[in-house]
Amino acid sequence: MSIANPHLVLLHAPTVYDFRKHPIMYGPIADGVPSTPLFEMYPVGFFSIVEHLERNGIGVRIVNLAVRMLSSDSFDAEKMIRRLKTKAFGIDLHWLPHAQGSFEVATICKRYHPDVPVIFGGFSATYFYEELIHYPEVDFILRGDSAEVPLLRLMKAIIQHQQPHNIPNLVWKDSGGEVHINPFTHVPTEVNEFLNNFVYVFKSALKYRDVRSLSPWKGWSSQWLDYPITPVITCRGCIHNCIFCGGSRNALANYCNRKKPAFRSPELIAEDIVKITKYTKAPIFVIGDLLQPGEEYAYAVLEGLKKTAFKNHLVFELFKPAPEDYFEFVAESVDNFNFEISPDSHDERIRAAEGKRYKNSEIEKNIRWALDSGCNRFDAFFMIGLPFQTPESVMETVDWCGYLMAKFGTRFVPFILAYSPFLDPGCIAYENPEKFGYKILFKTLAEYREAMLSPSWKYALNYETEWMTRDEIVDCTYQAGLKLNRLKAEYGLIDYDSFKATEERIKLAIELTSAIDKIKALNDASVQHERLMQLKPELDTILNSVINEKVQMEWPAAKRNLRIFCLLKAAIVEYFKRS
Repeated sequence: MSIANPHLVLLHAPTVYDFRKHPIMYGPIADGVPSTPLFEMYPVGFFSIVEHLERNGIGVRIVNLAVRMLSSDSFDAEKMIRRLKTKAFGIDLHWLPHAQGSFEVATICKRYHPDVPVIFGGFSATYFYEELIHYPEVDFILRGDSAEVPLLRLMKAIIQHQQPHNIPNLVWKDSGGEVHINPFTHVPTEVNEFLNNFVYVFKSALKYRDVRSLSPWKGWSSQWLDYPITPVITCRGCIHNCIFCGGSRNALANYCNRKKPAFRSPELIAEDIVKITKYTKAPIFVIGDLLQPGEEYAYAVLEGLKKTAFKNHLVFELFKPAPEDYFEFVAESVDNFNFEISPDSHDERIRAAEGKRYKNSEIEKNIRWALDSGCNRFDAFFMIGLPFQTPESVMETVDWCGYLMAKFGTRFVPFILAYSPFLDPGCIAYENPEKFGYKILFKTLAEYREAMLSPSWKYALNYETEWMTRDEIVDCTYQAGLKLNRLKAEYGLIDYDSFKATEERIKLAIELTSAIDKIKALNDASVQHERLMQLKPELDTILNSVINEKVQMEWPAAKRNLRIFCLLKAAIVEYFKRS
């Protein structure tokens, strides 16, 4: 039986398209997320796009090129793109580290399919739309954080060979190359019609007989039956104004026209979670602090979860400390739960300067209340590259992590990372660098594309501060990582083998950083490349992580978590329902 061609193919590129050939030390830029530094995790918005378009008769296929390339050295991404048949290609430029890889993939699409339009979307595509639309590989850009409705209209226009003059948020070129900028008016104030639907995405993978290209990151791909962690989105936008975040209230108001966040109804969030538990027993990450719109909203979600018994671990975010009864109510509503918060620094002055005005005593109370209520694990994230932050201050933050581990035991898990590789364009500090003590080193999309090919993450950093140079940020990150690793071993969070492996990786990264600096000082570009290529085998050994092993990022989960037959049955039922 032949396979129908999709109307739209969503392609997700690695940060650097042909990372197999480039000698790059990415460093710890992805040590706070499950993916590698190639950021092979595609945006969760792909899920709602697939669901919305498929419900309306537009076939969509996801092809995660980054995962396929990481999972097999023999996988030929260019060959796969050449064989694809579709009405349009959609490429995400959501996170700026994809500036190089996304363009290379778009170039390949145009090489083999010159008449098939290429559509870009995402936060970074929105921010840089004026520069982006002038690239010959780009036909359309959909601005904003809600592409589902405009994309459906655009796909219908493409299929029917109509001009897209009336599609909101669209930037496009006509057949003569003239650029048109349609009004940016589609900013939904509620997102209840869009589903977090695992079934539609899996149905799509079955329809095109390509489950491997569905995998959201490398680890998920190799262990997808064991650890298929699933996100649930609670809102679009944020009520907070952290100065470094491109998704903050002011940032989204300025470049996404979002004046206030749109929250999914609490009943639907609970329903999303319960539905997912039918298909997997793995952890579910609830993205967005449920307390943002108020306690009544959060408790309504939890009340909905209370009605159904399930064993999945839920992971809840805290954007600021919560009241004690919140943890008690979570414990009454679900059997297994985890929390995470990002205090960023032990220094309350530094924390206040970045927009987080809460005290250490409040953090400690939250950890205690959560653990006393039965929380399985409480993660805390600390950052390097903040206003007023010096190398000495960073090491004091690590000392505070040691104090917290000693006080709360192995269920408290701290992480420390640099803001890397980029301070988010659009964030308050990026737009007002002098006010907050930052110096922004790159401004154009072309500069970011070039930066991603730098031989070391140090040269890709797009900022320095009044208190730390790029060299100091990099060195401080490694020294903080070494110290925190020793403290985790001392307090029993990691075993000796893990401690030694992480220490050896960090020391190797320090050595390679020094070696790359010496090579960069050479005047001959060909000699530079030759010397860097000699380092590539060692660089590749620390591709996955440097400071934190990925296993430290995993929440508790049993084996064989994906209920494959339940998911298959649901996908088949949905297929016949829509046929």
